[in-house]
Amino acid sequence: MDLSKVSQIDVRKGMLVADLVKEMSGSGVMGAGKLAHAVDIAEIAIKDPNTVLFFGIAGAMVPGGMKKIMIDMLEAGWIDVFVTTGANLTHDLVEALGYHHYQGRADVSDAELHKKGLDRIYNSFMPNNVYEGMEDFFEKHWDELSKDKMNIKEFLWKLGSLMPKDKPSILRICYEKKIPIFCPAISDSGIGLMVWGRIAQGKKISVDAFDDLKDILDIAWDDKKKFAVWYCGGGVPKNFIQQAMQFAPRSAEFGIQITMDRPEPGGSSGAELREGISWGKMSEKGNFVDVICDVTIALPIIVAALKTRLK
Repeated sequence: MDLSKVSQIDVRKGMLVADLVKEMSGSGVMGAGKLAHAVDIAEIAIKDPNTVLFFGIAGAMVPGGMKKIMIDMLEAGWIDVFVTTGANLTHDLVEALGYHHYQGRADVSDAELHKKGLDRIYNSFMPNNVYEGMEDFFEKHWDELSKDKMNIKEFLWKLGSLMPKDKPSILRICYEKKIPIFCPAISDSGIGLMVWGRIAQGKKISVDAFDDLKDILDIAWDDKKKFAVWYCGGGVPKNFIQQAMQFAPRSAEFGIQITMDRPEPGGSSGAELREGISWGKMSEKGNFVDVICDVTIALPIIVAALKTRLK
């Protein structure tokens, strides 16, 4: 057996994040080794013009300060297909409308927060009056949002076109760059509640939820392309991409998963990427890694290292 030695990580004053990741790669083991491996995989996939990168992200990423990182990745062209939750897009919309999330504490009285009109997402707080702002926004733009028959991707592009140009927005950048943006569970969100509120008042809208499945399968159904999957969290975004990989002519050759969930309960969020081999979603000869870490820790490190490597 040919074994490489574990190099001890050398942390130096003034070193770049990319240099730290290189040191982690030298250690090559445990969480540090896996995080470094994730950077290597991402670099290969992003540099290869023949590889389509599907990026799925769940969890409280915008309340957790990850929005600009996602916008940077989209702006740089690293992500070819973006799949997320309605909650993340709701929080993105909230900030685009001029509201903010605030630093708080988890060990506070939730009853007191309720009295003060603050919603808690662990230790990130959001004023409850954002819903009033969203209601005003949807009322103002309803005719434009509802005039055409659309699928969810097209609805989100339309929503993105209405975002202020002077406030960075995931919705806006996906619209501007025409990046396919999928949110299969859009109704399970503040945006969904706003749309339902208009429908409850007798307003009409035609959004075909099943047509998005055709769109993502069409992207995956290309035997001339290689595929990479990158999951932050799991849930619906991961499963939606995995379904596409199951029906793709070629299983995903590259994979990164950042999660804190466990595989034993059988849920998608904790399932190791290698489990996808049994479904035909991941190539048995693929290059993939599961990084067990809080996304708000791992994603900034990976992206910072990639920005240096990719110039």
